[in-house]
Formats: sequence, C-alpha cells, structure tokens
Amino acid sequence: MEQEKSWRDRIDYTLLFLVFVLGCLSIMAIYAGTTTQFFSAEDYEKYRHVFALSQAKWFLIGFVLMVVVMLVDYEYLKRLTIPIFAFGMILLLWVQFFGVENKGATRWIGINGTPIYQPSEVMKIILVLTLAHLIVVLNQRYSEKGLKADLKKLGWLAAFGIPPFYLVLKQPDLGSALVLAVIIATAILMANVSYKVLASLAALAGAGIAFLYYLLLNHIELITKYVLEEHQLVRILGWLYPEEYASGYAMQTLNATRGIGSGQLTGSGFLNSVQAANASTPELHTDFIFAVIGEEFGFLGSTVVICVYFLLIYRLIMLAHSCNDLYGTSIIAGIAGMLTFQIFQNIAMTIGLMPVTGIALPFLSYGGSALMTNMVAIGIVLNIGMRQKTYMFKSTSEVVDSDKGTLIPMKGKRFKLPL
Repeated sequence: MEQEKSWRDRIDYTLLFLVFVLGCLSIMAIYAGTTTQFFSAEDYEKYRHVFALSQAKWFLIGFVLMVVVMLVDYEYLKRLTIPIFAFGMILLLWVQFFGVENKGATRWIGINGTPIYQPSEVMKIILVLTLAHLIVVLNQRYSEKGLKADLKKLGWLAAFGIPPFYLVLKQPDLGSALVLAVIIATAILMANVSYKVLASLAALAGAGIAFLYYLLLNHIELITKYVLEEHQLVRILGWLYPEEYASGYAMQTLNATRGIGSGQLTGSGFLNSVQAANASTPELHTDFIFAVIGEEFGFLGSTVVICVYFLLIYRLIMLAHSCNDLYGTSIIAGIAGMLTFQIFQNIAMTIGLMPVTGIALPFLSYGGSALMTNMVAIGIVLNIGMRQKTYMFKSTSEVVDSDKGTLIPMKGKRFKLPL
C-alpha cells in the first residue's frame, strides 16, 4: 500500500510557480511603468524604483499571509461564515459613514485622512466564502428539482450578495461592484439551478443592458439620476466615442492602445516606454500596467503574460474539478470567476474593448489591498487542494444539517435558515 503523502508533498507547486512568475513580471513592469508625473526630472532616475520596491514588499507580506492561510484547515472557515460576513459588512458600512475620500470616491478606511485599506477588496474573498457555504446549505435543503426550489436558492443568494454589492456601488466603485456581481453569478451557476432559470436570468440581464443602452441614446439624464455617477457615465461615453473625449476620459485608453500598437512584435525594449518617459498615460503602473508590457515587450511579451494567466485559471479549474466536496469546489470556482473577470476586464479596457472601470490586473498592477486579496485567495485554493486526500471520504453532513439546512457559525452554534 502506498504511503500517504505529507502535506508538503500535496502543495500545488505549479500554482505557486505561476504566482511567482507573475510577481517577477509585476516588479519589472511597475519599475518600467513608473512615470515622471510622480517625481521631478532630477529625481526621476533616483527614485523611480520606489513603487517597484514597495510592490516587492507587498509580495513578501502577501506570501506570509498565503502561508498562514494554507496552514489553517479550511474546514474551520465553515464555522466562521456568519461572523466573517458580518465583519465585512461592518467594514463597508464604516466606509459608507466614516470613509476617507481619495480621487473623488470614498472607498478607504484611513488614519488622519490618509487612505490605509480598501474594504471592498477583502469583501470579495468574504463573499466567495459566504456564498460557497450557502450553496452547500441550499443544495442540501433543496435537493429536489423545481421552480420553487430554484427561486428560493436565488432569493437566499441575492439576500447575501446584493447588500455588499450595493454598498460598494455607492462608494462609488463600479469596478469592485462588478467583481462582486461576477462572484454572485458564479455562485448561481454552482447552486444547481435549472438551465431554464439560468437562461431566463441571462435573458433578463441582456434586456437590462439593452434598456440601459436605449436610455443612453434617448434619456441620458435618467442614467445619471438613477443608475450611474456622472464620471462613470462619461467613462462609458469615452469608450463608445473615443475621438470626442480624446482629451478627457478616453485619453488613457487611446494612449495605451497607441503604446501597445507601437510595441509591434517584439517591443521597444525594457525601460524604453515612451508612455513612461513622457507620462502620457496616467496610472500606468496600476490600472494600465498591461500597456507597459505591450509597448516594451510587444506581441510576444503580451502573449506570454496572457498564457501565464491562462495556465493559472486552468489550474484553478482543474483543482475545482478534482475537489471532493461541494464547499471546496464552490470556493475555488468563485475565486476562479473573480480572477478571470478582473484579468479580462483590465486587459480589455487597456486595448479599448471595454470601458475603463479601475479594475487592477491581478498580481501585476501596483497596489497592496488588491494584491493581499489575491494572495489570500491563492492561499485558500492551496489549502483546499492539499487537504483533499485527507478528507476524501468525509460527507457534506459535516457542513450542514441535511434535515434542517443550517449554516454553522462559531462555537458550534447553529444559524437556522428560515426556509
């Protein structure tokens, strides 16, 4: 009989290697993408390493967090579902009433007016964990098929998903709100809802988008009054009509696409970015980091980055497929959906295929809050993957009470769903 592998042997080193590669690419791209807008001409070469060095520091902190998350059995997260979700909501409410404004939006918790942390980032992970637990509860409680059961599942997923989505959207932070929406959509796909209901939801979403487009063309004042903030609407208009907004909200996208186009096949070479040298693209080291890669490393370099992301998402999907319990599968699926949307949206907005939403490119863009969230997410995935053999024959009865359908909070107390 083959001896059982130790936990060190069950770590997914392929996933770790892909994150390491992205970390190296991030530090290089941020160093190359640090523009002259942050420093005077005489200080530029002397201090341009500051953001890259800070990103390296955040990666080290993120690695420690990832290891800590790996070592704590993910089964314990089931008992923390309610307290963790409540904590996340408290943070979002704190931002709503006492948050620090930065760049026209109130998204941060700060000290003495200085932004410190963005709670919408940690809410992404919290929502993934909460909805994953809820999916198991609902699938146990409503194992039978039928429209009534499907509607109750959707109702409970909406009850936990819409409040954080609404609070993040009000900050306003459309990018993070869209990520939360994708996490909710992924949970709906995992909730064993019938294809007819899924098709109806897709048709409803399509009709909503078509209606918004109609309002955009005919009653634009209603959008700014009831749906979007004015600056969000102008970003969409800048995407649809870039020539008319070339000196405003379309400037970033136009300059980024020109930079990527100038890279051609092999790029202009490392540290030869015109965008960085003349600061033509604001936020180049954050939201538009892919433009640096496209300009300096060309089509080949951009393809390598996209392939690394593809392998990362593919690895997550394989881990979710091989997972032995619905809770772990739902968590990994939620994280995969979260990362996939952010990768697609960021690259698409950089090349003009989507409106600018301020979504960072995972593991590449500069920023501590987003990077910590992504590193913790990878830690949770590694945690689940390395424990699958240990829990191969455990049933989901440990997650829920199959007769009553209950979420399990801390200290073994049960939270009854009034279903």
